[in-house]
Amino acid sequence: MAPPSSEEPAAAAAAAAAEPAGAGAISKVLVVIAMQTEALPLVTRFQLVEAAADESIFPKGAPWTRYHGDYKGLHIDLVWPGKDPLLGVDSVGTVSAALVTYACIQLLKPDLIINAGTAGGFKARGAGIGDVFLASDVAFHDRRIPIPVFDSYGVGARKTFATPNIVKELNLKVGKLSTGDSLDMSPHDETAILSNEATVKDMEGAAVAYVADLFSTPAIFVKAVTDIVDGEKPTAEEFLQNLISVTMALDQAVMQVVDFISGKCISDL
Repeated sequence: MAPPSSEEPAAAAAAAAAEPAGAGAISKVLVVIAMQTEALPLVTRFQLVEAAADESIFPKGAPWTRYHGDYKGLHIDLVWPGKDPLLGVDSVGTVSAALVTYACIQLLKPDLIINAGTAGGFKARGAGIGDVFLASDVAFHDRRIPIPVFDSYGVGARKTFATPNIVKELNLKVGKLSTGDSLDMSPHDETAILSNEATVKDMEGAAVAYVADLFSTPAIFVKAVTDIVDGEKPTAEEFLQNLISVTMALDQAVMQVVDFISGKCISDL
């Protein structure tokens, strides 16, 4: 056998350098979730442990809570924004979601973000209680800036990271997601949501997507329907009535997504 050429190592290095970033198997997954009720079933499902106070990676004063662990070859970090220090309720909404996502991208450097949570759905677009959707697009419906170009910035419409193989394999529904900082829907919001062609609405998704895009981190959005926005029941009443049972559907769907991700590259999704 002829001895290896001195050019071979250089050629191999050049080939490796030519491979796209993120071509290797996914190893670090970040789950961003808004409410403790939504988070805890996943903590149990993946046998995650809460980061101790002396190992917190977050700035002093931030109420954000991180759970972490290994599951089927993946390191999973699940982060929720914690309780509001003054009122003691879940820190829901776009501000907390954006802050947490930014901090986690900088400190944890995930290969993939999963924003999981509950959402309102529109029966006119085929949503029902307990349905789970992967968002194909996200946009805001309550950032109204009626100035040319600023108006488009306010809506912030963008495609999410495409996952055709997840959709095909898991048979999940696909729809557009519209985000705002209110649980209910004003007439202005309704007009904007219709313009966004949304099937589901939440209070975090578009904010997570904005930050993920800034730092070129793939993000997918798994949303389970707790209430029918264009239905007959008051939104808050229906949300609270269905939260626990729908969280179980969310838990199952996220587990299936993570199982699919295990051992795969970003391009396989």
